[in-house]
Amino acid sequence: MNDILRLLPAVLAGMLLGVIFFGGLWLTVNKGLGSKRATLIFFGSLILRIAIILTGFYFVGGDSWQKLISCLVGFLIARIVITNITKKLTQTKLFIKEVSHEN
Repeated sequence: MNDILRLLPAVLAGMLLGVIFFGGLWLTVNKGLGSKRATLIFFGSLILRIAIILTGFYFVGGDSWQKLISCLVGFLIARIVITNITKKLTQTKLFIKEVSHEN
């Protein structure tokens, strides 16, 4: 039980890093598709997100492989959560668009 409590902050940090990475990706896709400088937006966002994530993983899991794996697990949990949230947001947007076109 003590080991689980010791790894819990790493899981939570991984979840935060996942929200930053995948939330940032979602925002980038939404802003970049309609932009005249889409390449710059996508490439800049990729470099920034990777730099943040690698730095976060380095500091969270730097002293033990167990913390690094725990951080990765939290990162993957955040991926699942963000994917489900954005899927529901997209479906809601499409539904609202369909309803407004019917009127």
